[in-house]
Amino acid sequence: MRVVLKTNDPVVLSYARHLLGEAGIGNMVLDSHVSAVEGSIGAVPRRLVVSDEDEAAARAALEEIDDHLARGKQ
Repeated sequence: MRVVLKTNDPVVLSYARHLLGEAGIGNMVLDSHVSAVEGSIGAVPRRLVVSDEDEAAARAALEEIDDHLARGKQ
């Protein structure tokens, strides 16, 4: 499994999962329970993972999110 996104933003995570689903790429969210237990203070970001074989396709599918996040930091 390869991590393709780390975020504390549930909207970004949901959108990323949607984009991967549209591309036919299976994915899984790790650390969602840990994040909830620690009170959602942002200390533990959720990780979005895909299979090793799907990593390149997943990163290509998520370029839109990377562009959006980069614009938000300016």
